[in-house]
Amino acid sequence: MGYQNLRQCIDDLQRHRQLVCIESPVRAQLEAAAIHRRVHAAGGPAIYFANVVGCRFPMASNLFGTMERMRLMFRDALVAVERLVSIKAQPQAALRRPWHYWKAPLDALYMAPKYVAAGAVLEDRATISELPQLVSWPRDGGPFVTLPIVYTEDVRQPGLPRSNLGMYRVQLAGNEYRLNEQVGLHYQIHRSIGVHHAAALRAGQPFRVNIFVGGPPAMSVAAVMPLPEGMSELGFAGALGRRRVRMIRRSQGLPIHADSDFCITGTVEAGRLLPEGPFGDHLGYYSLEHPFPALRVEDVYCRRDAIWPFTVVGRPPQEDTMFGQLIHEITGPLIPTVLPGVHGVHAVDAAGVHPLLLAIGSERYTPFLDHPAPQELLTQASAILGQGQLSLAKFLLIVAQHDNPQLDVYDIPAFLRHLLERADWRRDLHFHTHTTIDTLDYSGIGLNAGSKVVIAAAGPKRYELTTELPATLALPEGFRRPRVALAGVLAVEGPHCPAPSFDYDESVRARTAAREEVTAAMRRFISSLGGNHPANQFRLIVVVDDSQFVAESLENFLWVVFTRSSPAADLYGIGEFTTEKHWGCQGPLVIDARIKPHHAPVLEEDPAVARRVDALGAPGGPLHGII
Repeated sequence: MGYQNLRQCIDDLQRHRQLVCIESPVRAQLEAAAIHRRVHAAGGPAIYFANVVGCRFPMASNLFGTMERMRLMFRDALVAVERLVSIKAQPQAALRRPWHYWKAPLDALYMAPKYVAAGAVLEDRATISELPQLVSWPRDGGPFVTLPIVYTEDVRQPGLPRSNLGMYRVQLAGNEYRLNEQVGLHYQIHRSIGVHHAAALRAGQPFRVNIFVGGPPAMSVAAVMPLPEGMSELGFAGALGRRRVRMIRRSQGLPIHADSDFCITGTVEAGRLLPEGPFGDHLGYYSLEHPFPALRVEDVYCRRDAIWPFTVVGRPPQEDTMFGQLIHEITGPLIPTVLPGVHGVHAVDAAGVHPLLLAIGSERYTPFLDHPAPQELLTQASAILGQGQLSLAKFLLIVAQHDNPQLDVYDIPAFLRHLLERADWRRDLHFHTHTTIDTLDYSGIGLNAGSKVVIAAAGPKRYELTTELPATLALPEGFRRPRVALAGVLAVEGPHCPAPSFDYDESVRARTAAREEVTAAMRRFISSLGGNHPANQFRLIVVVDDSQFVAESLENFLWVVFTRSSPAADLYGIGEFTTEKHWGCQGPLVIDARIKPHHAPVLEEDPAVARRVDALGAPGGPLHGII
């Protein structure tokens, strides 16, 4: 059976030697997060912080830090959950293979949440200021809840069946929030909470929100799981936890998860937005200060033995990478049923997930042609970009499965080589301009706003990919240090753009003033590479701030190129042209992946905090042998 609460999970991980306990005092301000990052990077255990300075509650992190630990925590449920999700997406599968699904009715019993009269979460009370004030990065705007389970209902059809669980960051203090009275509720576009919020506004009713922290780990996974339409997160949590989710019915307000460690109840202040952020986020940069809804806090409940779980995000890979892997294991086989003709989609974690999607599709429209061009792939690309959070992608690279049936969408070097050997830059670049992108991505033209490009490649191999620098490679002034980053890919350092501003309004003004300078430098670079220039041996040229860093590893290449470029603004080409509003180029494609004035600052640790973490890993320290 699964865990009823977080304490049972902690004890189980300790029995399996998957947890380290730190008894020495640890500060929630920067230190706990720095410890977490070091332990996670080392593939280490979950961490229990028994002595949090100035706080009566212990903390726990890295619970989901490895797939080994995820499989341990959900060892009784993963097969059953995959079976249930499969039936939801393909009901006819149970009829075709009844012997495979005979346990499904038993598994489904856990999916019905139930009301109860009381629960341990109501044993005690706290204030916002008494909660662990976790600050992960030096320039964060205040303490944040990083593993919140945000519960809302639709005022038009209230109740558990149509409720929503989501993981949207919550700022506890700082900025203009009145301490203990208000918290920030940051939710992004394409999230179901927005549907509930809009319904409450239209109905003129209060928009109530409950924020659960802790409880059985299945609830945290359910809050981030992209489920098939109509499948309840509470039901999924019950299936994954092998226990029906218990919700305390209340005469006033939303129900409360009985087995949570904490619950913050409140109402979104109608018509009022307050500054939220900055916050070091999963792209590896700070998401800056912006107006978001504020929650007026009504009550803070907690268990007597409550534990405060948290995670830390930053440049991937981080702990949230494991959520992505678990989601793929559970839902990956369903992609062809949701997206007909698509054999696989990979949201690349090293590039920050949303900036880069790789996909393998089908090209069946004109099998009789000797030289097929992408056709059905473009239809499938549109379907992918119309699918929930996949719609936030900036770069979608899609290839045809029949060109190489053995190609794996998760083998990134092989995928990129396959595409670069086949893509025709004159034909295969398809842009979406002035559209939505990830809220956390500052490469575009504003908050939530930017562009996309679909690169579709089909047909036989057309190009040989060079892997060596030409003997003579003259570059224009200001461009230097060429490196081969990948087969067929040249990285070149360009002139540094004006420094980014941490103030978003200032950065917009700086971007407007500097854009002409940035573009002029790139135009000068492009014009110098015409004719038989040796750089034309490469299929892709990336202009970056540090070519050695980009060429050092695939992870560096993916992070820099796809988080620091906006397709419509930053893609250039040798011999570029526009015909019937279609843009293409005769020679290499060029991506300007330098840091621009409007980009958010890169995350960097506090050196003094890093030294304190080093001491914990020294002989005799609680992390010796782990970090």
